[in-house]
Amino acid sequence: MTQPLAYFLTWTTYGSWLPGDRRGWVHHSDGAWHVPIREGDNRILGSAIHAMSGPSVILSQEQRDRVSSTIQACCKTRNWGLHAINVRSNHVHVVVCAADYSPERVMGYFKTWASRTLNGLASPGAKGPWWTRHGSTRYINAPESLQKAIDYVVHQ
Repeated sequence: MTQPLAYFLTWTTYGSWLPGDRRGWVHHSDGAWHVPIREGDNRILGSAIHAMSGPSVILSQEQRDRVSSTIQACCKTRNWGLHAINVRSNHVHVVVCAADYSPERVMGYFKTWASRTLNGLASPGAKGPWWTRHGSTRYINAPESLQKAIDYVVHQ
């Protein structure tokens, strides 16, 4: 199998998009992820809110800037090609080339490094969790797809 050109990674901040949300969600059961459910469910949403171990996270501009610079430093340290990054108040998009690493592992590194940075900025007792458990990991295999992903992350 050939290596993808890059990965398009997206993950959300903790508590900002829960199961039962009217925007839709992906259901995990029996050890597998299932197709997105597109209608809201207040019972499931209430259960997800009750199960949270901390407050929902909305990143400030300072936090967003620090997460961005941290991910850039991670890429530089590991010699990964960072094509695009956009850290929003409630989610992060990254387009990265990281040969010989799975997209899940790359996302895990980014989230770990960013969490350490955010913990360093946080007041005592206000540390994490910062991120949802997983995220979206898309393989980019064609130059046109790479350009579209970069354009989406940078301009949309």
